Amino acid sequence: MSLAFADNAPMVNVAVSLPHVRSPAAGFEQPFVMLRACHERVTRSLDLLQRLLDHLASVGHDDQARAAAHDVWRYFEIAAPAHHADEELHVLPPLRQSDDPHLVEVARRLQADHDALHRVWGDLGPLLLRVHASPSPLAPQALDLLRAHAAAFIAIHERHVPLEDDVAFPAALARLRGADLQAMGEEMQRRRAGAA
Repeated sequence: MSLAFADNAPMVNVAVSLPHVRSPAAGFEQPFVMLRACHERVTRSLDLLQRLLDHLASVGHDDQARAAAHDVWRYFEIAAPAHHADEELHVLPPLRQSDDPHLVEVARRLQADHDALHRVWGDLGPLLLRVHASPSPLAPQALDLLRAHAAAFIAIHERHVPLEDDVAFPAALARLRGADLQAMGEEMQRRRAGAA
């Protein structure tokens, strides 16, 4: 079982590049295309996390497991916070300000998901770093914690990403004007340049 990303699509042209993480070509002049490209990266990183758990159970703690743990940690530690900030600054506000109670509730649920993901990541991230840094396997109790936190992290994303793609992104896009989209793209680009 290979733990590497197999996608050979071009990298998104951003200041932060992550090894083995590929996305469809998207630029900041199309911020919602960029947000969807980030979701594809999220999905691939979650798939790698699941394959890492399977690998640790079937093969064990080896160089591939250490590299995969680092790749997952790096994506969710570096890129995901910028993506959440994009959504919290540019997607959720137009939903909250709408006259549609359903969209207001969607914004509330998405923010709650971001908060839950942040809490779970606080436990999961350090465990992935331990897998990456240690030449020896995690103790059984730590491995159980890794599995539990990973399962929670994946489950939140499985309900969260479709809600954003299918409801929040189209609704926010419909409420933003051309100048708003340009400012959104420029601000997203500045955030990533600051993370370099």
